[in-house]
Amino acid sequence: MTRSLIESLNVKEMGEIDPCDLPDFCRKPVLVLGCGNILFGDDGFGCAVVEYMEEHRAVPEAVCLLDVGTGVRKLLFTLCLSPVRPKRLLILDAIDAGRTPGEIFEMDPAEIPAVKLDDFSLHQLPTSNLLRELQESCGVEVRVLACQTGPLPEEISQGLSSAVSAAIPPAAEWLIQCYFPENPRSQLAPLPQTPKPFCTASPETPTGSHPQRQ
Repeated sequence: MTRSLIESLNVKEMGEIDPCDLPDFCRKPVLVLGCGNILFGDDGFGCAVVEYMEEHRAVPEAVCLLDVGTGVRKLLFTLCLSPVRPKRLLILDAIDAGRTPGEIFEMDPAEIPAVKLDDFSLHQLPTSNLLRELQESCGVEVRVLACQTGPLPEEISQGLSSAVSAAIPPAAEWLIQCYFPENPRSQLAPLPQTPKPFCTASPETPTGSHPQRQ
């Protein structure tokens, strides 16, 4: 087994930082990252889910919800170096896994394909390694909620397909059920077609605790 990424990094200086000076994505117990390139059709799914949540749901104080676009690797690298990390990390992204367009499914980080076609993809090997490092060496629970894309454009073309757009509300409801601490403000009108089978455990973190494009 290769030496741990964390062991190969000089984190001594990072350990001397006051945790209060760290960004929310390091300090809050739950971190949700919407990934993707909004310029390439359905690849913007993860970003669209974050936008939907911000517009239609109240996000608890214990949750950090971010649209990271194509910049997820830099943020994950920062988490690996940080002396304080979230307890739970959820990645939202679009993947071409040969399923029905708009289908929502959970993927284990270890199952993320290493070979992809362009630099914007979440699923290239460096990012996959960082997710595994956070999970195996840093004690962070890492999960990936993916949506099957339709055909992705070869040139810049914004906007989700109707099938992927329809998957946004169910994905948001799944996120609320599995990752939001109990918060009456987040319990608004129920969303259709909730993918309940994806949620295998209820969140244990109380409010205020520590926390493609192909």
